[in-house]
Amino acid sequence: MKHFALAVSLGLSLDAFTAWAGPMRWADIRDGSLYLQADRPDTVTVRWVPAWQADANEEHLYLLDGQGKLAGERSIAASESSGSQRWPLAPGAASYRLEIPGYSFRRYKVEHDEGTVALFAPAKVHFSAETRDGDELFFKVAAGEHAVLAGKFHGGVSALQAQRVGDGQQLSLALKPYRAYWQFDQVALPVANADQVWRLRLQGSGKVAFWLDGTANLFAQTAQQLKPLREDDGQTRLTLHDKILGNTPNLGIALPYVLPPPASYAVLDALKPQAGAYYSFVDILSKQPHYEDAFRQLYQERFGITQDITLLAGSQRQADLRADTMSNAGLDAWLAATRALGGKGTHYIGFADEPNLNYRDYASYQSIFNSMARQVRSNPDNAKAGVRIAMPASSRLINGPFADNAADKRGLDWAKRLLAESGDKIDALAWHEWMVRDLLATRVYRDSVRRAADLVGLDSQGRPRKALLLDQTNMSSGSSLSPYDQETHFASLWWASVVINSAQDGLLEMLNWFQAADEPEYPKGMLRVQGEDRFELKPVGLAQQFIQQHWLHSVLYLENDAFEVDVLAMADDAKRTLLGVNKGSRLQRVDLAGAHCPLANGSLRYFGADNRSRDAPLTCNDGRLSFELPGQTLFALTWSVS
Repeated sequence: MKHFALAVSLGLSLDAFTAWAGPMRWADIRDGSLYLQADRPDTVTVRWVPAWQADANEEHLYLLDGQGKLAGERSIAASESSGSQRWPLAPGAASYRLEIPGYSFRRYKVEHDEGTVALFAPAKVHFSAETRDGDELFFKVAAGEHAVLAGKFHGGVSALQAQRVGDGQQLSLALKPYRAYWQFDQVALPVANADQVWRLRLQGSGKVAFWLDGTANLFAQTAQQLKPLREDDGQTRLTLHDKILGNTPNLGIALPYVLPPPASYAVLDALKPQAGAYYSFVDILSKQPHYEDAFRQLYQERFGITQDITLLAGSQRQADLRADTMSNAGLDAWLAATRALGGKGTHYIGFADEPNLNYRDYASYQSIFNSMARQVRSNPDNAKAGVRIAMPASSRLINGPFADNAADKRGLDWAKRLLAESGDKIDALAWHEWMVRDLLATRVYRDSVRRAADLVGLDSQGRPRKALLLDQTNMSSGSSLSPYDQETHFASLWWASVVINSAQDGLLEMLNWFQAADEPEYPKGMLRVQGEDRFELKPVGLAQQFIQQHWLHSVLYLENDAFEVDVLAMADDAKRTLLGVNKGSRLQRVDLAGAHCPLANGSLRYFGADNRSRDAPLTCNDGRLSFELPGQTLFALTWSVS
């Protein structure tokens, strides 16, 4: 989520604020981008203090220059609940971008020279700051734009008041509580034939979510700071090597606990899931041992999904199992159904869902793990049928779950203890990653896979000693969803970036999007249910289709000097593919060394916001390939080698 608290005018009027000489301060930002354009050398200073569970969560700050290059990165350890960071800002016409990715567990205060133009881009729906009653900002609506001011109540700021500076016209927007997280309030602003400057006053204190649609979503502390935002084109340099790092993960989805209707087969075929994630409800299976047989066989035989993971749970979202007769009977029924599948695949089983979130303490989870692991191991036919034990299916890995005392419940720590105590019973390390909503922060997926590999260790071939399974992920956990995230091209960019970063080192075996289809309370699927027999792919599903069309088996070593462009190099026999995504809005000029041109059977395809795939031109000069990559676009460069 996004949080942002402006100490902005500190409750003072505009005149009083501008008359006070000194640095400009932005206070209690929790999620958002601050664009900074200096006309003389300046320093931006960021300070932070804990907001909630900071001691359980690492965080990152990023500073990009006017061409999108990484000018500074600050990794904040969980132990650094409070701290500071300073970066120099060189004068220039293009803006730096200071990124404070949400969901953040700290409150960030930013300070810079009053002569540096600063524009804040808040999150949409998610809260981006914590503010004081009466704080003010300014925004501009260009001539002819149909702008909309929107906001969401997060328990703090309860109303937005906008006043047009030119004539004093006012609009008020009450922010009301809603049952569904993704519901919010909005008001249309009048359309004019000249540019309009508006003063925004925040009424109430605490968490705030406010944003603009139909115009630039940018806010300043003074009207004079409302200058046009400039971002120069970027340059991406790639160097491809022949070295194979490992295998790409199987890309899958969380599958429903019912037999899917035939009308859904076409969209599932388009997604081409290579892996599946299931829940298995022990209270249902203990009474109906064959309840799952039909749909599990269908997914294996009809859709070819031979790698899956099942989390044992109870219906009605009961996640904390107990070692009782019902749970034991449910597990026995699942094992029998898995043996009946004929040993065609690998079937991981996890005991309980996100135990570090749902169990009181580690000992409570350890007890049921050991009990159920003995039950699985007691029959050698289970292993012959492909049954493997995964643990702990934690809520997040490096950072803690969204729970009190999260520092005692980090997935990495629980996994480390369980490996030390019961390593011989464990075949795989599984975890879920949530709340990494920022496109620039998706690189933490690569870090989490690397640290998972460090935890389980590598064998003589450089492969993880236990399979690594990122078996559930999405931008948000539960139903804390934004339609700007889930229903748009943003989800396509996010998923492509997560796939590329997770696969980058060839260490991960499975990566699953959660979930396959929208549900009324959880509309976070890859496909939309429009009726009993009508299904369609959402933008992220169409992006997944594009990704799978170009997905190969092996990961090649690739050097990439860009920050806004993620790229994965893959190989299959004579096939080669570079799969990439430009997450930024600026055009990137891409140069590739290591692939000799002209390429044999070479092809460059783009996938953009229109959800369509199209051919794009390539240039070959002195043996180097180059192409122009538009902003917010996926690409696939494919060719053959002899």
